[in-house]
Amino acid sequence: MDIEPGELTVGQLSQRSGVAISALHFYERQHLILSRRTAGNQRRYKRDTLRRVALIRIAQRVGIPLSEVAAILALLPENRTPTRQDWEHISECWQAELDRRILHLEQLRNDFKDCIGCGCLSLDRCALANPHDALATTGPGPQRLLTPTGDPTHPTPNCT
Repeated sequence: MDIEPGELTVGQLSQRSGVAISALHFYERQHLILSRRTAGNQRRYKRDTLRRVALIRIAQRVGIPLSEVAAILALLPENRTPTRQDWEHISECWQAELDRRILHLEQLRNDFKDCIGCGCLSLDRCALANPHDALATTGPGPQRLLTPTGDPTHPTPNCT
């Protein structure tokens, strides 16, 4: 079967991760996970691929685009099993992005029933929060919730 210790077949990876084989093939085409090919051209995955797949699935569940997942996974080593320090590093890198997403959701939850600074002037409170649509001069969109660069008004550090 040409399987080395610590490796999984695509079927085993699918069963263990709960992800369809077709999705695993897609993740591989997107360079989110890696496999080696046997002499018979069968895929073999390192066991640590389970963590990568789990991270991909969790990120998808909260709406993080696969391009962002790929960027964070690119910080992990390809030729060795990631260490705890490797995983801590990507966790720290993603902390600011997750905080930003949480802030957006909190703003939506807390401000959606009220005026969110969109400039629509359709709610009776808009005249109080944005008289004469003054926020229109600062640009399109919900200006009370965004910085000039389109980020949430709560600043967060970037990961390098």
